Amino acid sequence: MLAKHEPLVVATRGDAVESIHYGSAVLLDANGEVRASYGEPQAAYYPRSALKPLFAVGMLRAGLELDDQQLALASASHSGAPIHQQVAASTLKAAGLDATALGNSTDLPYGVAERQAYVAQGGTATQLAQNCSGKHAALVALSELKGWDTANYLHDERLLQMLQDTVEELTGEKISGVSTDGCGTPVYLISLVGLARGFARLASAKAGTPEARVAKAMSTHPELVAGEGRDVTALMRALPRAVAKDGFEGIQAVALPDGTALAVKIADGGDRARMPITIKLLTEFLGEAAPAALAELATSPALGGGAPVGVLKAL
Repeated sequence: MLAKHEPLVVATRGDAVESIHYGSAVLLDANGEVRASYGEPQAAYYPRSALKPLFAVGMLRAGLELDDQQLALASASHSGAPIHQQVAASTLKAAGLDATALGNSTDLPYGVAERQAYVAQGGTATQLAQNCSGKHAALVALSELKGWDTANYLHDERLLQMLQDTVEELTGEKISGVSTDGCGTPVYLISLVGLARGFARLASAKAGTPEARVAKAMSTHPELVAGEGRDVTALMRALPRAVAKDGFEGIQAVALPDGTALAVKIADGGDRARMPITIKLLTEFLGEAAPAALAELATSPALGGGAPVGVLKAL
């Protein structure tokens, strides 16, 4: 059954609305109460890569030791810059492994500038360059630690059960479906309310817990969670100690240190519409406390002849 989405973001050109992005969104306050809601946030969606920080919590709970950079990259959809690939390689090396142990799909770097530089230097599609290599390096390192099947870690029931149990515990709901993400790991159907709740658990966790360690690593190293020029990195820099993660097909989750959290799903999967509605929810909730830097992420211009003639903005 199709979710009952609402118009969230429009693209204008001149005086006309040229395009409309529908979607669903929810913002929970520090007590977990719904403060803003659009569309059908209780419906089930695939959070895609927004699940990575929750997976990282599960890996820490299972005994994997990672430093903050490695932990941030395990939670990342990175741009494939040299530092990203180096940190992923360091996770593997610490476990006595190398890039041949990775089971994710191959790709060129996700970031435009990173891809251009990489190709100019003769780089080809590899598993290490692919944007999920930090997560996969951590997963196979955990499998090595546990004595599980590293050659088949993406299908090891012990690892898969740990990931599912962690997602269900952090989100406070049972998953309603399972599929496979683009990189090969499982992806679970959960509601936007559950996703926001899971991120709130990370951002507001007691210091020293696995949840707090993931949140600290991400907020301390936002450049590893995405990359230079990426909106998720810019958002975390604008909101110190916030935890933010995007996911393919129009997913965005954000949580603040007090446990306020939001989750967004753009119905058509349009990536450009994630941030305008996210910033609207944050700025309306924060009011005068909203950092000015958030405004830079709220809109983007539509160009005509190289000059602005319209705008992408939240309704």
